[in-house]
Amino acid sequence: MHHKTYYGRATTQDPQHPGVFLPQLCRLRTHQWCFVLFNVLLFHMLLFGADLLEEYFLRSLPLSYSDAKTLEIRERARKLDMAPLKANLSGSYAVSSAATCSDQEIFLLVLVCSSPGNRTRRNAIRQTWGNVTDTGGYAVLTLFALGKPASAEAQLEIDEESQKHRDIIEGSFIDSPAAQTQKMMMIVEWVVTFCPHARFTLKTDEEMFVGIPSLAGYLLSLTQLEDVYSGRVIHQGVPDRDPQSPGFVPIHQYPEEFYPDYCDGRAFVMAQDVVRKVYVAAQEVPTSVPTDVFVGICAKKAGIAPIHSSRFSGEKHISYNRCCYKFIFTSSNMKEDELFKDWKETSDGKDCSLLETYYSLVSCRVLTYIDKFKQFNLDRIKTEAFHFSD
Repeated sequence: MHHKTYYGRATTQDPQHPGVFLPQLCRLRTHQWCFVLFNVLLFHMLLFGADLLEEYFLRSLPLSYSDAKTLEIRERARKLDMAPLKANLSGSYAVSSAATCSDQEIFLLVLVCSSPGNRTRRNAIRQTWGNVTDTGGYAVLTLFALGKPASAEAQLEIDEESQKHRDIIEGSFIDSPAAQTQKMMMIVEWVVTFCPHARFTLKTDEEMFVGIPSLAGYLLSLTQLEDVYSGRVIHQGVPDRDPQSPGFVPIHQYPEEFYPDYCDGRAFVMAQDVVRKVYVAAQEVPTSVPTDVFVGICAKKAGIAPIHSSRFSGEKHISYNRCCYKFIFTSSNMKEDELFKDWKETSDGKDCSLLETYYSLVSCRVLTYIDKFKQFNLDRIKTEAFHFSD
C-alpha cells in the first residue's frame, strides 16, 4: 500500500483500485470548484466566444424606409411584373431550365454558381446534397448557374448535360472570374422572371457542402416574413484600392471608406421579395465591386439589413463530425471524396440528441482550429522556403 497526502490529508491509495480517489473529488473545496468551473467556462468561451460576439454585435436593426429613393425601390419591386419580358429574356440564356420552376411552389430554390468545365463537380452535387427535393414536406429545387465556355466543343457538352439533367441555367456571356457579378445578376433576373413562387433562394458556390434540412429548419423558424437576407455577415469590409489587384475598386466608383454590411458570397439566402428589390436596385450600383458586396449595396439601397448566422461557414472548411454537419448550414472547400463520405453519413436518417450535437460542435471547432493552425504553419514554412531560395 502506498500512502499519499491529498489536499493536506493523508490518504491511502491502492494501486489495484484507482477508483478510491473518486470520493476525494467530491471533497474539493469551494475555491477549487470555482477554479475548475472557470477553466470549463474559459474553454467554451475560447471555442464559441467569437460566434457569440458575432451573433450579438452583427444583429441588424431594421433600416429606415423614410428615404424617398428607398421607398421608390421597394414600391417598384412590389409592383414588378416580369410577364411581358419573359419572351425577350428567354433569348438572354443559352440554356434555361425555366420549365422546371415556373409552375411550382418552391420553398427553397438553390442556385449553385459553377464553372462550365466542372461537370464532375456538378455530378457530385447531384448525387449528394443537391439530390434533396423535399425536406419536411417542403419542396427544394437545385439548379446550376454558369456562363458560356470559351470553346464550341465545351458548349456541346453543356448542351448534352442540360438535356440529360434539366438543371442548368447558362447565360450568354463568357464565364470568367471577372463575370461573376454578371452571373449574379443573371440569377436574380432569372428568379424573378421564371421562378416567382420560390419562397427563398440560396445562392451558393460549387465547392460548398450545404445542409439543406438544417437550413430549411432555420428558415421555417424565422418570424420575419419580409426582407430576409441571411448569411455570414461581413462588417466594415474595406474596398481594394490597389490598381494592380484584380479586385481593384476605383474611388470614383465607390468613394466610401467601408462597404455596408453584406453576406459572404459563398452562401446566402434571400426571400423572394429581397430578390425583387435587389433586381430593381441593381440598376444604380457599380459592378466593379465584388459580387457579394454588390448584393449588399443593393440590399442597403432597398432598406434591407443582412441577418447574421454563424451556422454559415463563410470561407472556412469545417472539420467533419456527423452531428456537427447536421447542425451547420455550409462548409467551404469540400473535396469530392469528402462530399460523398460526409453526405452518406449525414443523410442516414439518424437524429442527433442535444448532447450529441453539443459534443459534435466542440469537436468540430477544436479540429477546425487545429487544421487552421497546421495550414498557417505550412504556409509560413512555404513562405520562408521561398524567401530562402531567393
